Amino acid sequence: MTDTLSTPAVSREWYLLSRPVGLPRPEDFALVAAPIPQPGPGQVLVRNLYLSVDPYMRGRMSAAKSYVAPYELGRAMQGGAVGEVVASAADGLAVGDHVLHFLGWREYAVVDAGHAVTVDPDAAPLSAYLGVLGMTGLTAYAGLLRTAAFKAGDDVFVSGAAGAVGSQVGQIARLKGAGRVVGSAGSDEKVRLLLDEYGFDAAFNYKAGPVHEQLAQAAPDGVDVYFDNVGGDHLEAAIGSLNRGGRIAICGMISVYNDTEPAPGPRNLSRLIQTRGRIEGFLVGDHYDLQPRFVEEVGPWVASGALKYRETVVEGVENTLEAFLGVLRGDNVGKMLVRL
Repeated sequence: MTDTLSTPAVSREWYLLSRPVGLPRPEDFALVAAPIPQPGPGQVLVRNLYLSVDPYMRGRMSAAKSYVAPYELGRAMQGGAVGEVVASAADGLAVGDHVLHFLGWREYAVVDAGHAVTVDPDAAPLSAYLGVLGMTGLTAYAGLLRTAAFKAGDDVFVSGAAGAVGSQVGQIARLKGAGRVVGSAGSDEKVRLLLDEYGFDAAFNYKAGPVHEQLAQAAPDGVDVYFDNVGGDHLEAAIGSLNRGGRIAICGMISVYNDTEPAPGPRNLSRLIQTRGRIEGFLVGDHYDLQPRFVEEVGPWVASGALKYRETVVEGVENTLEAFLGVLRGDNVGKMLVRL
């Protein structure tokens, strides 16, 4: 038996029309009205309430081989979303339940029940399940604690530190007993946020001068851990400041995502020989075994206010593309979301 609520006949969805070269352009995309099917056995129809837009989506717009399949041309794109079940043909999921899933970039989605995770809107705001308590938060947690093998007393540098992942990395490091937490951001306003709200020990505006000079001043004793969201001159600067036995976790390299030619690598990799340093890339999908521990530890920090978070919320599915382009420009403070 299928439980239903009344729904409109069509759903607005974002399609990828052509693969962007360099910075994505509006003409590479289209907002299309598509019929809404009823869920089949084992499926639910979800009215999306919040959509997530993230830097990694730029990679999926390319046909290049990667860790995840590229978006198909002429088809609705995908991404994290949280919404309300409005029709159900699945055991264990009822109309009115709220679920997290990965069929975003659209107003309504038919989701296999096995790919939907029930979330509690009374335990935390629904938007938090896409950010601080969701994939974003787990990325920060796994990258810092497992990939970078953070330990109490480490001096930590985080690039893109006012973003959704970076801000959480710095705060987790502080709560776990870091010796010093340093962050970079793209504006003086974001620098103040890092210092005044997130509790970083030092922060700098990377647009105000050479990164390696500003990092050397902010972390005079070097860094033991670098969490990389930016790449480019930030990675080179971190290698230059790396202490013996230092670890670098590569989460993202947003500075090169729109490059049309290969970006030059760091010119000082030989320092890794001197420092016995390590660079390791990671994907959050390899670390979902940490999810229970992550929720158990981070949930109370969020509830108590010990770990703070910001969200930049854009209204309306029609503005999803602009929200995504805003992420690439660095417009967001914290997690960028679209509210439908």
